[in-house]
Amino acid sequence: MKEKLSKLVNVYKKYGFVGFCKKLYAYIKANYMDKISFKVMFNKKKYRNEIKNILSKNKYERIILWRSSFGYNVPLFQRPQHIANNLAKNGCLIFYEVTTMTDKIKTIKKHANNLYLINFNNIALNKILMNELENISKPKYVQLYSTDWKLSVQNIENYINNGFKFIYEYIDDISPELAGTKDIPQNIIDKYNYVMNNKNTYVIVTADALEKDVISQRGKTNMVFSSNGVDYDFFKTYNKNYKYENEFQEILNKKKPIIMYYGALAKWFDYDLIKKLAHTNKYSIVLFGIKYDESFDENLSNEKNIYFMGPRDYKVLKEYAKYADVLTIPFVINNITLATSPVKIFEYMALHKPIVTTDMPECRKYKSVLIGHNHDEFIKKIDEALKLKNDKKYIGLLDKEARENDWSKKAKAIIDLIAKDER
Repeated sequence: MKEKLSKLVNVYKKYGFVGFCKKLYAYIKANYMDKISFKVMFNKKKYRNEIKNILSKNKYERIILWRSSFGYNVPLFQRPQHIANNLAKNGCLIFYEVTTMTDKIKTIKKHANNLYLINFNNIALNKILMNELENISKPKYVQLYSTDWKLSVQNIENYINNGFKFIYEYIDDISPELAGTKDIPQNIIDKYNYVMNNKNTYVIVTADALEKDVISQRGKTNMVFSSNGVDYDFFKTYNKNYKYENEFQEILNKKKPIIMYYGALAKWFDYDLIKKLAHTNKYSIVLFGIKYDESFDENLSNEKNIYFMGPRDYKVLKEYAKYADVLTIPFVINNITLATSPVKIFEYMALHKPIVTTDMPECRKYKSVLIGHNHDEFIKKIDEALKLKNDKKYIGLLDKEARENDWSKKAKAIIDLIAKDER
């Protein structure tokens, strides 16, 4: 309860009173009211047959329940959706948990071959699914993020007692800032401790710092490294008829080099660095994303040369990014960013745009990334990057590193890890 209250306080700060009321209603409806589904309760046979058909007519080698309330149809289309899509393409039948706050799916809906969006919060539907899965002899898994604060250790053990194995994706530093709460939610801590003390669980790590943490506590048993990645093919096509807002068109008309960032605007974003870059008066700095906390409003206010465009859906971000001269990740260096594998760095590669970041370990790994170890060097690297934007050799390097980090390879690493025990 304490964590939920802390989260509510942050939502109020972020969205104001009206926005808070809307979010609160949506949360209560999704997490409490939608649990009771008369539609399913009075049509059990229909939904039982639907799930039976899914289990009998699809071709798959294993079943994975994705249990984290990240949602699917959200503007931040990131690792969960990409991994689920690629697992589904490679012998996994995926039941992906949605939240009715964003997905509007009260029961179950086919999204793609072997990928079904399901409302696990629907008690009657969840019970039908679990009953039908008892009749399936193929390997079964429950998979979730280390940042998930909904499921308890008891929930995980219930799955294990019903024949499931547990896949734990250790994707970020365990931090209250990422959880959006004052303190780290207890369910997050409990599951982390459970995994570190149970070598039978499978652990996916996305960064070197996280890998070192796991090895120090439980060795390399049942662990694999699978950083974030990119849907390479998605970034090869654009919408020629896309209509831009007047605000963005006005930025283009200024004819200044466009330095762009897209993603969360949070406490780990280096606002002082961006202001220094803006003060050179040489660039138009364009920021897309959500205000993850109050830090944006506390640090940026009508700054000259800085343009905040708000969030955009994943599907259209590339339409804006294609006009960037340099794409950046200007993060402060702290425990969070030391353990972060930024999704956007691989998307930047696929976009064939020069990349400048601060000194994050997971960014150092790639030759195409220019690293600024301090503010002055970061600004110098921007100028260097501008000279590379039409360099064929450099663009070839970006393309090579993007291809090497396609999501298909990240999902294969997970499959290879669990398949060894299935054999």
